[in-house]
Amino acid sequence: MSAAEAMRAMGGFAVAKIAAVAGRGGVVVIAPHPDDESLGCGGLISQACAEGRRVKVIVVSDGTGSHPRSRAYPRTRLRALRESEARRAASALGLAPRCVDFLRLRDRFVPGGGPTARVAVERIVAAAREIDATALFVSWRHDPHCDHRAAYFLARAAQRELGSALFEYSIWGAALQASTPVTPATAGFRLKIGRMRALKRRAIAMHKSQVSAMIGDDPSGFRLSAKDLLRLSGPFEAYVASDE
Repeated sequence: MSAAEAMRAMGGFAVAKIAAVAGRGGVVVIAPHPDDESLGCGGLISQACAEGRRVKVIVVSDGTGSHPRSRAYPRTRLRALRESEARRAASALGLAPRCVDFLRLRDRFVPGGGPTARVAVERIVAAAREIDATALFVSWRHDPHCDHRAAYFLARAAQRELGSALFEYSIWGAALQASTPVTPATAGFRLKIGRMRALKRRAIAMHKSQVSAMIGDDPSGFRLSAKDLLRLSGPFEAYVASDE
């Protein structure tokens, strides 16, 4: 299957409720960077919270790769800012800030294997067991960012230990060359986020360092475009049912 075919398949998945695909237990959202939880799963998080489910968000990287040349926001200050933004976003979605865990692995250098990765997997497993999670949600294995791909491998390793369901959400799949070969996206679901859409947009807006020019001293700094924001805040979220 090509990337273009996979993206079309995701857009055509049947609409389903969380309980129908993820069981009755808790939900763990694994985000490669602070903001991916809101961009990819904001609707799911808010709906799960509204249903009274236990939810954990695990942010894998420290997010400091977004503005590496900023003098106003050196690494330690930028990390603190991005973690604060993620907590505020969680609150906007109805999730207590204490339910957001930060692994603080180096942005752009998240390992998919080795001793550091093993520690990360153990923390994901522990968080999932704490809330009796029956489903994990992680970035699509083919997203064209090294941290997104590494996060998938961490989640896959945790899922093998937990025996839970695993679903993948795409943030940057649309940026892949159309002909890029990918794992077939043959099963999955779309979540209609309805009234939670406004909460998702509010959560995304909390990541001011990523959606505005608040950090103005790094010309190479990352910023989500208006087109990206429109694409990622639509009425549905798509999730691929992950297999080996």
